[in-house]
Amino acid sequence: MADARLTTSSFLVLGIIDKLGEASAYDVKVEAGRTVAPFWSVPHAQVYAQCDRLLAAGLLAQVRQESGRGRRVLALTDRGRRALRDWLADPGFVPVEARERGILKLWFGARPDEIAPVQLAEHRRTLDTYEELADSVGELLTPGQREALEFGIRYERMMADFWDWVGRRDERTPDR
Repeated sequence: MADARLTTSSFLVLGIIDKLGEASAYDVKVEAGRTVAPFWSVPHAQVYAQCDRLLAAGLLAQVRQESGRGRRVLALTDRGRRALRDWLADPGFVPVEARERGILKLWFGARPDEIAPVQLAEHRRTLDTYEELADSVGELLTPGQREALEFGIRYERMMADFWDWVGRRDERTPDR
């Protein structure tokens, strides 16, 4: 069993396969897109690479091969469950890595009167989606899932407020 340095993407794969019981790399990719993508994106190629790494490290095991499709179905091993449990129990802080393209453009001189309305509309649209989700299925979510959704709601609300504020730059400061 090879010793692998586990990354957040590794734990994302372990966590999704743990929740599903068993899954192919494709299933992990779909489930990540359906559930955690709003707050943690992982490139599709990375999902496949992580599955291979975790399999080689003995944290995943192939339970069967789907005939005709060539897809391996994977499940956590005892070592994989232990690694996931230890990671979940670790309260260590890791700084947030914000990657907002609109903020980057603003930093480099994008015109607020052009960029702010688009960013504001998108963040409001996403906020509406999250609030509708909370209203429709909020009671079906686990406490952790509900808290993650609440984070998304608060984040989108904050971003909408921010872009509204940026859009009113002329009201705040004289032109420089």
